[in-house]
Amino acid sequence: TRYREDPVRMLRAIRFAAKLDLQISERSAAPIAELAPLLQDIPPARLFEETLKLFQAGYAKKTYQMLREYGLFAPLFPQVATLLTTAGDSPFERFLDQALQNTDERVHANLPVNPAFFYAALLWGVVEKRSRDFGNESSLPPQDTLLLAMNEAIDQQIKTIAIPRRFTSDVREIWLLQDRLPRRSGKRAERLFTHPRFRAAFDFLELRSRIDGRLKELVQWWT
Repeated sequence: TRYREDPVRMLRAIRFAAKLDLQISERSAAPIAELAPLLQDIPPARLFEETLKLFQAGYAKKTYQMLREYGLFAPLFPQVATLLTTAGDSPFERFLDQALQNTDERVHANLPVNPAFFYAALLWGVVEKRSRDFGNESSLPPQDTLLLAMNEAIDQQIKTIAIPRRFTSDVREIWLLQDRLPRRSGKRAERLFTHPRFRAAFDFLELRSRIDGRLKELVQWWT
């Protein structure tokens, strides 16, 4: 009854359990999987605020694991859910684990965290997959397929969670710089180094390199 009155209470149960290292009682947990689709009726702007509380309080990785366990992740992030595996050890899932752990470490070290970085990491697997799909379906250059994939990923996500434009702009820049960081000849590197989102993009690249060893030389060069 309480979950039907306000489905966000299911998210709060997860948030408090993750933060306080509690176990949700069987009586409280039993209806969650069945009622999870009710989150689709919550205004997207409200769900954005709830995701900040879920993932920017220092317990993001635990929260993510519990959302998956209780069937609440897919209603919030339907595109991302299609990439998740039963074993949870695909390259994208390992990258996302690293990003969430990094966020938790920054929170506990009293360092600032940016919602844009979280959403850039969360949707990166979707962007990579759709960019490859567009490349296979057309003769467009990689830069164009990346732009198409970026636009689609964000347009689909904001139907569920209304990420404000000021953050989606930063998300796009972090992604676009992943394409520019390997191009470092001539004056390009100096110009890129002055970009206002360079540091966030570099940190994103460094996280990617932990999963994809081919990027380590590029990270070392920029370092």
